[in-house]
Amino acid sequence: MADEVKALWGQYLRNLQRHPLRTKAITAGVLAGSADMVAQKLAGARNLQFKRAFLLMLYGFCYSGPFGHYFHKFMEKLIPSARDSKTIVSKVIVEQLTSGPWNNFIFITYLGLVVEGRPWKSVKIQLKSNFPSVQLNAWRFWPIVSLINYKYLPIQLRVLFQNLAAVCWGIFLILRSKASVPKLATA
Repeated sequence: MADEVKALWGQYLRNLQRHPLRTKAITAGVLAGSADMVAQKLAGARNLQFKRAFLLMLYGFCYSGPFGHYFHKFMEKLIPSARDSKTIVSKVIVEQLTSGPWNNFIFITYLGLVVEGRPWKSVKIQLKSNFPSVQLNAWRFWPIVSLINYKYLPIQLRVLFQNLAAVCWGIFLILRSKASVPKLATA
């Protein structure tokens, strides 16, 4: 079993080197779809909704993976790599004040509009009522992920590490979304 894992990891690293954007996009898609299936089971679903998981897979493939790829390239230009505390903390702060809130806003909006098929009015109400607490929770979770990411991982593995952490975060947001869908008044 260890040899198979080692071979798969080697293949992943080769793909990451040859086709970084494509590899990160596919990885993000698979992980986002997996997070949704886990969230569905945790929410008590008897049968998995594969369309829903596919839509989240699409989110990871089309947005999350590519965004992470280009964001980390941008961060390296903005604040060149170094392992000293000042550089790492600077990167974490920039990330938490820019891409963190943006990504939470995009995910909640996509989840409501596309995945759950709710009208914009409902999604807007949910954003207004839930976004502040979601972002506060994000600032408890993501800085630790970012510190580890910038301190210990090379740039080519940062998106993978973030996507693995995003599985947990995505499950949290999906379960929270199901519990807090606002009811629209009917006329």
